[in-house]
Amino acid sequence: MQNTSALSSSAGGTGPGASDGSGSAVELPSGTDHVTNEGGGVGAGGDGVADDGVPASSGHSNSTTNGHDVKHNGFAANNNGSNNSCAVDGENNRENTSGYSGVHLDKSNQEIIRLIGQYLHDVGLEKSVKTLMVESNCYLEHPSATKFREHVLIGDWIKADADLKVTIADVTGLLVLVRFSIFFSQDLEPLIDNGKSSTITEMKFILLEQKYLEHLDDGNPLDALHVLRSELTPLQHNILRVHQLSSYMMCSTNHDLYQRAKWEGKGIASRALVMERLQTFMPPSVMMSPRRLRTLLQQAVELQSQNCPCHDMAWETNLQTVSLLTDHCCTTDGFPMQTIQVLTDHCDEVWFCKFSPDGLKLATGSKDSTVIIWDVDPYKLTLKHRRVLDGQAQLNVSFVSWSPDSKLILVGGTEDSHELFIWNVDDGKLVVKFSQSLEDSLACGTFSRDGNHFVCGGQKGQLYLCDLNGTVIDSWEGVRVNSVAFRADNKTILAADNHYRIRGYNFDSPRSDFDILRESHPIMTFSINSADRLALLNVSNQGLHLWDIEDKCLLRRFQGIRQSNFAIHSCFGGVNESFVASGSEDKVVYIWHLKREEPLAKLAGHTKTVNCVSWNPVYPSLLASASDDATVRIWGPKPTGSSATTESDDCSSSSSSSSWNMT
Repeated sequence: MQNTSALSSSAGGTGPGASDGSGSAVELPSGTDHVTNEGGGVGAGGDGVADDGVPASSGHSNSTTNGHDVKHNGFAANNNGSNNSCAVDGENNRENTSGYSGVHLDKSNQEIIRLIGQYLHDVGLEKSVKTLMVESNCYLEHPSATKFREHVLIGDWIKADADLKVTIADVTGLLVLVRFSIFFSQDLEPLIDNGKSSTITEMKFILLEQKYLEHLDDGNPLDALHVLRSELTPLQHNILRVHQLSSYMMCSTNHDLYQRAKWEGKGIASRALVMERLQTFMPPSVMMSPRRLRTLLQQAVELQSQNCPCHDMAWETNLQTVSLLTDHCCTTDGFPMQTIQVLTDHCDEVWFCKFSPDGLKLATGSKDSTVIIWDVDPYKLTLKHRRVLDGQAQLNVSFVSWSPDSKLILVGGTEDSHELFIWNVDDGKLVVKFSQSLEDSLACGTFSRDGNHFVCGGQKGQLYLCDLNGTVIDSWEGVRVNSVAFRADNKTILAADNHYRIRGYNFDSPRSDFDILRESHPIMTFSINSADRLALLNVSNQGLHLWDIEDKCLLRRFQGIRQSNFAIHSCFGGVNESFVASGSEDKVVYIWHLKREEPLAKLAGHTKTVNCVSWNPVYPSLLASASDDATVRIWGPKPTGSSATTESDDCSSSSSSSSWNMT
């Protein structure tokens, strides 16, 4: 940085400041040519101006403040501890230094003061701004920028345009280039992008655009035409926009103009928007971007949300919904972190479990050929045995699927099974027994999201679309699948095949099929989230993968799970489906946040492979897991003040309003 120099306010004298005409001394910043000012004009006297017409320097000094150059922010002179007094400097800077506290502020603290000052100014606390600036001996923004803002907001386009230009003054017959210091009226041009012509042209174009529209709004088409022809067009900038502006001359009413131009009309609102656009071209040392402190705080809140291990993604975190007085961290109160019940009614390996859509029932299917329906008590967070569905003799139950109304359940077996069963859960009666051929393999199936159809298939090349009576509506031959799902349109069926793909099948006329995604290893099972956007894949020897099925891209590879060639079922769940869970061959239930690959929790308790997990869609404090150890574990929240431990990474107290215990 350059050293500062000053001129004496009287002929033949030198001193630390220059008079502003009111008797108060003003320190001049570095890098500017100085001229004495007598009686409010540009003075020419004695030692003040050299013979060649250039202001003379009274010498150089290495003036610093706390070890920093005085030109901390491009313009702020903060000579803390000096005896210099300051000139009046507009509404949003300082008035004088009579209240200066002598506090020593470094560059970082000065910037904080400016941020606070801007915020106080935005909320209308002008007296507080002035007091803060006086006491800190700082400046909110460059005075030339302040004048520029004033001219824009009052619509004085001639002065606003002139603010961007270099001023030429005639002093005692000599032309002196006056680049005013911050305490006078320095032109903005050299401060903006180092005076780059293209940047200045863009700013002038924005000014003239508003000027042109305001003439049209006032009903002065001739004045608007003059701006278009004589001011905008000669800039040779954004020609397409100029042509578009010219078309607004044909608007018959002001309302038509507002709609076509997408403009709010003449006034402080549209001018404030213009000023915000112009501010983006100015360096922060001259004028900070609008609402800078709020922007920084919002960024901090968003960063804390991203780092929150239990964050509820559907909860919008902003300055209105969080407290700035504490760090953001969603609570784990109600998070399923420990075993609260063990169901032991099955007598063989349990391969599947699934909560009903209404959250009030759980179905578990086992190698023992039975399906057990359990009632959920959402208040006590306990499950009670309701009934056993055992009409599917010799069928090793490998999957169940609930109808959307939670009244019917679709039950299927392994690859060598050619039958499916639909049960009424309320009365325990068999509704449909479906079988097309003894040669079929019906190892997967699901209801449509509207509950009017179901689809089923297997590894022997069948894919059937059926109604609830078990009548085949259509079929697709030669499709070997091991997992299926309906899209939200109730027309498109997704199926994982033995070519490591998930493909879409549409039975509407004309029928169509298409690739959705492809993996490098076999896809054992998959599930779709309720928003119909994300797919969770259990991939052989790879683990758990998260895909975006709209953009057809792999989002995440979740870490920790052990998966070989066994069918392990994972799920979305938790508050607003912000989490995923999966079983694993290492006897552990894994839980991840949807946006992080490292496990959030590892729930230990099973003694053999965990085949399936299901998160209660209504009461997210409940999670079920089915295992080869012939048990189903129900995971729930830790009691308040409990000393129970798990292998999970816990989360501290929270400022979040999201609730896990939604009972």
